[in-house]
Amino acid sequence: MKRIALALISLILVCSLLVYYVPGGCQTDTGETTTATIEGNVLKLYGIDPYTLDPALVADATSNEYVLQIFSGLVCLDGDLEPAPDIAEDWQISDDGLVYTFELRNIVFFHDGKQVTAQDFKYSWERACNPAIGSQTAATYLGDIVGVDEVLAGDSKEISGVEVVDDYTLRVTIKEPCSYFLYKMTYATSFVVDEDNVVEGVEWWRQPNGTGPFKLSQWDEGNQLVLESNDYYDPTSSFKGVDFVLYDLWAGIPMDLYETGQIDVAAVGMSYIDKVTDEAGDFYQDLTTVPEMSLIYIGFNCSQPPFDDPNIRKAFSMAIDKDKLVSLVLRDTVTRADGILPLEMPGYYEDLSGIGYDVDEAMALIAASEYGGVADLPTITVTTGGWGGLVASELEALINEWRINLGVEVEVRQLEPEEFLYSLMEEKDEMFYWGWGADYPHPQNFLEVLFYSGSENNIGEYSNPEVDALLELAGAELDGELSLELYRQAEQLLVDDAACIPLWFGESYVLTKPYVYGYSLNPLGVASLNEVSVVK
Repeated sequence: MKRIALALISLILVCSLLVYYVPGGCQTDTGETTTATIEGNVLKLYGIDPYTLDPALVADATSNEYVLQIFSGLVCLDGDLEPAPDIAEDWQISDDGLVYTFELRNIVFFHDGKQVTAQDFKYSWERACNPAIGSQTAATYLGDIVGVDEVLAGDSKEISGVEVVDDYTLRVTIKEPCSYFLYKMTYATSFVVDEDNVVEGVEWWRQPNGTGPFKLSQWDEGNQLVLESNDYYDPTSSFKGVDFVLYDLWAGIPMDLYETGQIDVAAVGMSYIDKVTDEAGDFYQDLTTVPEMSLIYIGFNCSQPPFDDPNIRKAFSMAIDKDKLVSLVLRDTVTRADGILPLEMPGYYEDLSGIGYDVDEAMALIAASEYGGVADLPTITVTTGGWGGLVASELEALINEWRINLGVEVEVRQLEPEEFLYSLMEEKDEMFYWGWGADYPHPQNFLEVLFYSGSENNIGEYSNPEVDALLELAGAELDGELSLELYRQAEQLLVDDAACIPLWFGESYVLTKPYVYGYSLNPLGVASLNEVSVVK
């Protein structure tokens, strides 16, 4: 997942949408569903329309949910969330850690039956890095490869560090050793696409010819999206596919559809928590909870006043009672965050020292700043996503804390969800309400991707040379324990400097019908749908 993770995270607390997060208001609007176009054992899920199905462009969790089913790459994450063979059956790494040689399976085909070769990967990656494509993820997920920077800058059309040795051998040279390169290869930007499919037109991805476990069989926007099982993955399986019932992002719809038997799986929203956690109720036996590798936080525009001043950032951090937020507003359905790395993430630092709740110290920091007091602070606006001017209750609670504890009025500017997800770097105000879900279980995916100077996902434009140096050392260190210790040091510096206000780590609450087998979300918020069976 992705940036967007990208603002990637389950919108379980606000709008009950599986693996999607947009802070904002919600409404309820049910409607009529359609009938799947495939026969047999079909899993019925709730969803919303993807923004794109182009692996080079996908940067939000909703679209990524579909892309992961339709496309695939050299490697994937296994059940333990470790890099495992996918289209590549094996690989070798040179002694200096710079050269990866991937051996591709010679029995992998696009959905139309055309065989996949190493040249297809070279084409796909060079296309993703072509500045004309406008990918917001290519630099992050392919940028370690030699020659990618030149393609991104428009100085070359070929990635010099990617060599097609033969039809089934791909040699990749990276700039320096890094402990996370194979993890990055599991993200959609590195997935293979069919050149003949791409040249059909700008919106070729509406009829994609992928290599994943499912084919896009039907897409009726705002109504239905059907994925048909790709027999290549398991020709003996009786599972025929997935029928997504599509709606806009309105609260309550998944539960309504689940109760009436129109879908088989539903994420649970805040308004239904009591109903599904009641051990004597009708839904408790269907409920599972999964900790998420996700963080919800308030980001600062660190390049502009007043949050270019770390003392002002700290003051706003100290004015929030996170315990009260988690308990009263979020009903203890999430875990308070003092740091940036989620609990399930390797490198999670239990003894990290967070910024505590201290209103007196917050006021003292503002008084000691160049502003001398609250009255002289510039206008402060927080950017969020959603519709209709309805603000999420947790954001309202935060604004109320700043109003009461600091005497500061914070305005809200709301963006349409797609603009919020894909244009926040240009659109952000002094603060922004943001979420990030892990694309892979490595601390680099949070600390470096979000806070390294110049990173394309460093929305707040935070910059600290000491943090950068630690992140560089941690990424290049191949000793796992030493690398994690360096990441912990970097995280503590980020927290001490109030690079953001960590609010909470998420948790998924999911209902699954008893006749559905094999459906489970991992901590990344992803389900391996090809492992599901439906036996009514």
